[in-house]
Amino acid sequence: MKKLINLLLLAIVVGCSNESENKNPESLLPPITQTGANTFGCLIDGNLFIPRDGTGTWSGPDNAVSIYGDPTGNNQYREIEVRDYKSERTAKILMHIQNLPQIGYGNYTINESNGMNNIDGANHTYLHCRVFRESTNSYQFYRSFENSGTINITRYQLIPNVSLFISGTFSCRVKNSANPNDIIEITNGRFDFNGATIPNAVFP
Repeated sequence: MKKLINLLLLAIVVGCSNESENKNPESLLPPITQTGANTFGCLIDGNLFIPRDGTGTWSGPDNAVSIYGDPTGNNQYREIEVRDYKSERTAKILMHIQNLPQIGYGNYTINESNGMNNIDGANHTYLHCRVFRESTNSYQFYRSFENSGTINITRYQLIPNVSLFISGTFSCRVKNSANPNDIIEITNGRFDFNGATIPNAVFP
């Protein structure tokens, strides 16, 4: 009888341990790589954020990841836009990396976002995101501010009309556009993209 009780207690402990591990969002992040694996992940205020494709609409597919260049032809920056279309509480992040084509790998300080992107955005590196907040029961828009984080580019390889590889890690603090006292953290960020294959990549 004592042996049976011990076995039951062991099963309960193991079960609780596995449940705890399954609830650890950091363990669900993709590994940090530089191979063009088409991965992205981070924790927003401790919650897992990864790209997930949508089901699409009449106007086209809902691709979870898009990589943009400077449309002016000056090739001054790259933008990475990542969306979760599928979760019950969807989210999105936009990273604007100024002078990436000129500088390549290295550390980029994240500065203030004006909430816009592309040619309407600021002429420096910034980040902003839209996330659902339980505290307000609504979606909130958060922007980076001066010296609020770092993007570390570990691989940047561009061969025009042939290939584009962008890999790196990042972390940042962002401020609620409607409430400057509401600041949250984006941590454990990592990405590894192959621009040639990203249009056909699947993010389930």
